Amino acid sequence: MGLSLKKPEGVPGKSWPAIVIGLFVAFGGVLFGYDTSTIGGILAMPYWQDLFSTGYRNPSHHLDVTASQSATIVSILSAGTFFGALGAAPLADWAGRRLGLILSSFVFIFGVILQTAAVSIPLFLAGQFFAGLGVGLISATIPLYQSETAPKWIRGVIVGSYQLAITIGLLLASIVNNATHDMQNTGCYRIPIAVQFAWAIILIIGMIILPETPRFHIKKDNLPAATKSLAILRRLEQSHPAIIEELSEIQANHEYEKSLGEATYLDCLKGNLLKRLLTGCFLQSLQQLTGINFIFYYGTQFFKNSGFSDSFLISLITNLVNVVSTLPGLYAIDKWGRRPVLFWGAVGMCVCQFIVAIVGTTTTGQDADGMIIVHNLAAQKAAIAFICFYIFFFAASWGPVAWVVTGEIFPLKVRAKSLSITTASNWLLNWAISYSTPYLVNYGPGNANLQSKIFFIWGGCCFICIAFVYFMIYETKGLTLEQVDELYAEVSDARKSIGWVPTITFREIREEKKVGDPVVDATEEAA
Repeated sequence: MGLSLKKPEGVPGKSWPAIVIGLFVAFGGVLFGYDTSTIGGILAMPYWQDLFSTGYRNPSHHLDVTASQSATIVSILSAGTFFGALGAAPLADWAGRRLGLILSSFVFIFGVILQTAAVSIPLFLAGQFFAGLGVGLISATIPLYQSETAPKWIRGVIVGSYQLAITIGLLLASIVNNATHDMQNTGCYRIPIAVQFAWAIILIIGMIILPETPRFHIKKDNLPAATKSLAILRRLEQSHPAIIEELSEIQANHEYEKSLGEATYLDCLKGNLLKRLLTGCFLQSLQQLTGINFIFYYGTQFFKNSGFSDSFLISLITNLVNVVSTLPGLYAIDKWGRRPVLFWGAVGMCVCQFIVAIVGTTTTGQDADGMIIVHNLAAQKAAIAFICFYIFFFAASWGPVAWVVTGEIFPLKVRAKSLSITTASNWLLNWAISYSTPYLVNYGPGNANLQSKIFFIWGGCCFICIAFVYFMIYETKGLTLEQVDELYAEVSDARKSIGWVPTITFREIREEKKVGDPVVDATEEAA
């Protein structure tokens, strides 16, 4: 059984419209990846260091920002994304998934304007925060839109393509930074920042054209609009039996959830919804604790400190590896399933991180000024190679699959709210790592000066990832979003979710309720 873009036999209509729409919406990931990556290169640009420095000189005796300023500049983006992710749920439930993405893009554009105009740290920080606010709103809404429009047989690829777009954004940022970093004027940082206008404008234009998700229309009790939207996505007549059947199941699921009362954030903590929320939050948090953004936020500066003359080129190579390695992950998501891809990805990451830590620690030293002394250049090159292997394992597993799992494990009633919380947990850890890293890695008073030893921390977190997947991740390959709801109601142990098949639909539950039969609470039954 292989994976292809050809829909299974017996599935009516055409799937390519939903696939194309889902892949286009993933373009928001370019905006996400580019914005989070470009700052790493900017921090290492000599002209930017001269312009934004408040007088501090680094171990090379060059004007630079302090570790505290560097931590604040990088982490305030993550702070903005954290609050943006939390705000995505009320925005998506009020304005819709489609209009929510449009409004979020305008928030991002405002932040880019401030960053482009900045010539000192305060205005640059304000721009970073508002750009992060927009990215946070977008990052929680895109998987929501994708999971609610994608056909079940290829949902993993479509939602996973969001991570591919993020890696492309990271790569584009590296390319632009590499092209401008030697410029001796404000263009060195203004060009990489201003390029982001293009990504936001493309996303806005696309979302003006694309339809709203049928599940949002059902949530708003607008059946005619939901029918029209689903007919567009499946390329079928609105009266086609397949459209009626799919909408009937979505509507029955929604009515069943409504019968339990209106959703609040407290509902996300009830019954097995708490288990799902904790799964999503830990999954997104551990994705950050694997150390991936250490490489993409501070990689350029770290490679430079490690004795490599062309650190920008190495950063470009690692970003290229990240893009290419995401492709086998997209292949594996719907062929092998979520559990095995996450499990073996964590094993590979763990091994690579410990090798990098051991090699880096045993083959480098420091002089009295904190400059790195490389005792064995070949070993350092081997460490870079294993960093690339680590990126391969991450990009082929935890990169895309984390977004896929969190996009499909929540019921419609609390989906937007739960997704915003899980995405916010990602950004909270992102902020903590981006803020603490300069203090953990850098040389000087008040800093831990871990250098390559920090990879021991990432390796330990990857080991935790292995256990987490084994005990907490349910296998949801090939199930509709409504069937995932039934899976959590019937199976209490994630290890027993492999091979589970649905036994009853929400339409059948609704029909039983109409004739007075007892109904089992599928969303609040045992955790």
